[in-house]
Amino acid sequence: MSKIICILSASVACLALAAGMADAEELTIATVNNGDMIIMQKLSPEWEKETGNKVNWVVLEENVLRQKVTTDIATKSGQYDIITIGGYEAPIWGKQGWLAPVGDLGADYDYDDLLAPIKAGLTVDGKLYAVPFYTESSFTLYRKDLFDAAGIKMPDEPTYDQIKEYAAKLTDKAKEQYGICLRGKPGWGENMAFLGTMINAYGGRWFDMDWKPQINSEPWKKAITDYVALMTKYGPPGATANGFNENQALFSTGHCAMWIDATSAAGRVYDPKQSKVADKIAFTRAPIAVTANGSSWSWSWNLAIPATSKKLDAAKSFLKWATSKDYVKKVGETEGWVAVPPGTRKSTYALPEYQKAAPFADTVLKAILSADPAKPTKDPVPYTGVQFVAIPEFQGIGTLVGQQVAAALSGQQTVAAALDSAQKQVERDMKKAGYPK
Repeated sequence: MSKIICILSASVACLALAAGMADAEELTIATVNNGDMIIMQKLSPEWEKETGNKVNWVVLEENVLRQKVTTDIATKSGQYDIITIGGYEAPIWGKQGWLAPVGDLGADYDYDDLLAPIKAGLTVDGKLYAVPFYTESSFTLYRKDLFDAAGIKMPDEPTYDQIKEYAAKLTDKAKEQYGICLRGKPGWGENMAFLGTMINAYGGRWFDMDWKPQINSEPWKKAITDYVALMTKYGPPGATANGFNENQALFSTGHCAMWIDATSAAGRVYDPKQSKVADKIAFTRAPIAVTANGSSWSWSWNLAIPATSKKLDAAKSFLKWATSKDYVKKVGETEGWVAVPPGTRKSTYALPEYQKAAPFADTVLKAILSADPAKPTKDPVPYTGVQFVAIPEFQGIGTLVGQQVAAALSGQQTVAAALDSAQKQVERDMKKAGYPK
């Protein structure tokens, strides 16, 4: 009926409505299937209602997302208007001219409220190329009820030797209770995200100062040997299929005594609506070994706009909405304060509702701010990045090594053979890429 009335009328209201309908855009957004992004998708009809625009969601598993988005942006095919990318891709792609700058979302966006190190990591030559949706470090979640029953006290800064000891005591495979759950799914942002920090803690590094790969060095061998032993003896079966989401499901349903992973998991495993063990868990720092350098990672999931998008204004409007102070409050009010996106804005940590709902908030904030991508290892390195190396070639290199480690975990080859094979391949890849430069 309203359409008919508008057709017969030349009123200002009808003309505005017609203009709004004509200007409406449909955005295609590629994102990862993590809990925070699922909430963003759930709440997005509010933005659609406010703006008249529509969103076409492409929600993908982490490895698939990276592959599709990387292919799209490198070939400039323009399939997506907004992409979810990490702190690894943002500065590299921004420098390549593949992303639209997003430093003009308006004075009311309050850029100064963004955590300084996260904002700096998304900036190249003074231009911001992505805005943070949530940020994380890594830490150790554990079942305090199981620890108490076994007479074990988790220290403030556990070592990997202690983690091995606790995992042995807390494994009861007959009850499907595993001493530890860790990422096993191969990928530079899956198993190698965790293992990058473990290798750092063991005194390892990806490259020496001459860019020579160090993958079959003694620290790597010891770290990966311990990892395989931990997972084989005390981890769940089929671990090579388990990434972040799979381990979160295992932990939330009571199958893991310990889980070393992203601090962003805290909002979900502490949420009684999503976790059967919400009242039985505690947390401490990520484990160390010979050093604490690089033992917990620094990562952000961010929203960015490919330079190929023809819908820049609408895309910027969505970015502003989804990463604003108001969005944080909207999540708190509708999904529970424990579920708000962590690690992006100072103001989030000043909210009394969040402080009350999230006992982990201060620990997470300190972990995020203390991670130092410029000094990620015991020995000097020519790169930045804690659980990744901030060079374009790392995406392929990290995934290759992750596949070799997964083969060792599944028993297809020995740790030594896996690392020797990876070392040779990475040496070839780096030489082909022209390193040292």
